[in-house]
Amino acid sequence: MKKLFCNLFGHHYSVSKKVTLHIKEYKCIHCGKEVTTDVSGNLSTLTPELQDINNTLEVIYKKRHRAAQQVA
Repeated sequence: MKKLFCNLFGHHYSVSKKVTLHIKEYKCIHCGKEVTTDVSGNLSTLTPELQDINNTLEVIYKKRHRAAQQVA
């Protein structure tokens, strides 16, 4: 029933994870489909490869910002 809702009206995404300021992961509140923003800012299906890339980006982003906060 939930997939039928998404087929008729489209997905209703909410942010499930903020990777960086510009890259986020989204999840449909009805069917659970997961997507992420790609290089050009469009939504792409969240594959295991993209999820691994996002996790690596998150680690680098946190390390860089943690170091910047300690210096300031």
